[in-house]
Amino acid sequence: MTTLEPGSVPRLRRGVRLSYDQTRETHVLLFPEGVLVPNPTAAAVLSLCDGVVDVAGIASALRERYTGVREEEILDVLSRLGERRIVEWT
Repeated sequence: MTTLEPGSVPRLRRGVRLSYDQTRETHVLLFPEGVLVPNPTAAAVLSLCDGVVDVAGIASALRERYTGVREEEILDVLSRLGERRIVEWT
C-alpha cells in the first residue's frame, strides 16, 4: 500500500466519473463496480482530484471555501476511496 502524505497527488481512476445529478440535487460518483453518492465534503475533495494538485493543494483550495479543513481528514477520505478503487495516486 502507498504511504499517503500531503505531497501525494490523487486522481480519479480510469472509468470513474463524478457528476452532478440535477434531479436529486447531489453529486453522483460513477465507477465500473457501481454508483456512490458522496457526502458534500467527499464530493468537494473528489472534484479536486485531477492528478496534478497534491493533497496540500486540495486542502488549501478547500480552506478558501470552508473552515476547519485538515489535511489528515482529506488523507483519510482519499485513503478509504483508494481502498474502494475509486482514487489512485500519481
